[in-house]
Amino acid sequence: MECADEKNALHSFAHADGKYHFMGVMLSAASCNKWWMDEILQTKGYDKEQEEIHRLGENPVFFLPYLMGERTPHNNPNARGTFIGMNMSTTREDMTQAVLEGVAYAIRDSFEIAKNLGVSVDRVRITGGGAKSPLWCKIIANVLNVKVDKTNSEEGPAFGAAILAAVGCGKYKTVEEATSKLIKVIETTEQSPELVTLYDKKYNIFKEIYPALKGIYNIMV
Repeated sequence: MECADEKNALHSFAHADGKYHFMGVMLSAASCNKWWMDEILQTKGYDKEQEEIHRLGENPVFFLPYLMGERTPHNNPNARGTFIGMNMSTTREDMTQAVLEGVAYAIRDSFEIAKNLGVSVDRVRITGGGAKSPLWCKIIANVLNVKVDKTNSEEGPAFGAAILAAVGCGKYKTVEEATSKLIKVIETTEQSPELVTLYDKKYNIFKEIYPALKGIYNIMV
């Protein structure tokens, strides 16, 4: 591929339709929120914990979602989850919001690499547990400055494998035909210019935190 990432932070793979696709790999994404809710807050009330989060783009607390190390873009197994920016006025809601935003910022790291390679993305599709949260969809839409489409299937990898199997068995002639008939967009979250501007400023802070802490991570293991 002419536009392959030479540093291999953004991986290039052969696609089922005969083309290629990029894949940014986060080792902890929605699982960060699960860890925060289940292990730290010890609650299953995910929706309730997000009800009081309203000041998007203004949170002074940051979270680096590297609970299991990280691949894209850092390729560092020693990276660790980190909260930074707390003070005596920091609230439970600030911390919860920071987890959601930290994952979105880390996704944007992959998008920035893709943009530098000449790839333009104006909308994405979201599946899995994170797709259940309207708040998280809104955060992602504004951090990435893209439209976020929710589909009729919460399942991602397994459903994709089933679609490929259906094509392989002759149920559908092509991957494109199968996806057009089986996958439907049921809801779209759009970005707002004001929040995009706020989150651009926050992301510029976020991307400075890992380089500042990299040396510390490497001596902690």
